[in-house]
Amino acid sequence: MSVDHQLVKRFRQEAGDRIAEQRRLDQISGVAAMSGEDERQYARAVIAQILEEYARAEINAGRTPLDAETEEQYAAAVHAALFGVGRLQPLLDDPEVENIDINGADQVFVGYADGREAKVDPVAESDEELVELIQILGAYSGLSSRPFDSANPQLDLRLPDGSRLSAVMDVTRRPALSIRRARMGKVFMSDLVGNGTLTPEVGHFLACAVRARKNIMIAGATNAGKTTLLRALANEIPPAERLITVERALELGLDTFADLHPNVVAFEERLPNSEGQGLISMAELVRRSLRMNPSRVIVGEVLGDEIVTMLNAMSQGNDGSLSTIHANSSHEVFNRISTYALQASERLPIEASQMLVAGAVNFVVFIQRRNNYQTGGRLQRMVTSIREVNGVDGRVLSSEIFAETPDGRVVPHAPIACLDDLVAFGYRGNWA
Repeated sequence: MSVDHQLVKRFRQEAGDRIAEQRRLDQISGVAAMSGEDERQYARAVIAQILEEYARAEINAGRTPLDAETEEQYAAAVHAALFGVGRLQPLLDDPEVENIDINGADQVFVGYADGREAKVDPVAESDEELVELIQILGAYSGLSSRPFDSANPQLDLRLPDGSRLSAVMDVTRRPALSIRRARMGKVFMSDLVGNGTLTPEVGHFLACAVRARKNIMIAGATNAGKTTLLRALANEIPPAERLITVERALELGLDTFADLHPNVVAFEERLPNSEGQGLISMAELVRRSLRMNPSRVIVGEVLGDEIVTMLNAMSQGNDGSLSTIHANSSHEVFNRISTYALQASERLPIEASQMLVAGAVNFVVFIQRRNNYQTGGRLQRMVTSIREVNGVDGRVLSSEIFAETPDGRVVPHAPIACLDDLVAFGYRGNWA
């Protein structure tokens, strides 16, 4: 028996009303508010009670009640509607789903880990219901509520499972959203070597570079795997170090793995309220992070004026910093940084930004996403270039120390200038 989503919507409304009433009664009685987990457990009991009442009503009306298996499906659907992502939940529960793109409630396209793409069932009965779902997610994800309405038609957030959601409305004919799955939460360099993202030689080099406290910028196109690689690099940092992460929407999740990094503070940009007040920008958070006694500062994604603050931090003794940036090649990164610096409040001229890069960044790592599905292969992410920054002469001088050969292998390509620093931390590569 398939789930009737109108019935799920009705049950969700009833459950939400009862939970809200319990919150009100607790407040009047002076009882401490339920924790998030307590509320989830209480919701399960409420949903079970609602389903029992529904079954009794069906029997009294002479109809056959739901069987046990179908009732469990309804219970899960209602709970997902209250605390999860509603009808999106089955897609997020599928380990093979890599990306979800929605162009209106009934236009749902899924990208799978092997490179296939398919159109799947609707995730809402209407665009209005889709907007309502996104609004609920914005209210309960991240460190602060994130509105999604005509006054705030853009939304970026991290879902409870670590996936990244980006949604828009009013600037498109229909509300649209994209979800990029976080399929590898706790990820290590060995995992990326095992799946072909890194060659053993590149993996060894990067691990030593992190331990040697080199400043590394990871570059690549959208969905190339930059964040996953950043997580793996971060897991090479000794657990005794204090990490400060700065992100637009919490995604890295390093603070959720206390066994790997017990001393982490995760900063998230705060958007302005409906009156335009209360904004705390990425640049402000990067500045604030420097006052929090960090061993290393990790910036999840550089997209704007925080670049100048971050590069200043990297060049003033905060060695071992990591960040990601959108670019189409390792060499293009330097021009991209200059563009961001020109747009920043400091309005740095190109020559000044190039000097800043040369004094701040040690290595640029370029990762690519290749879809070989049409030729019988599968989706592959791969680090194809690593560039070392060597200085500045009007523009950033760099050498490509790892490069891709015509036959697709990634091999050492130029001597490493800071080789002695890496050897001191165990590097045993071709140039050592």
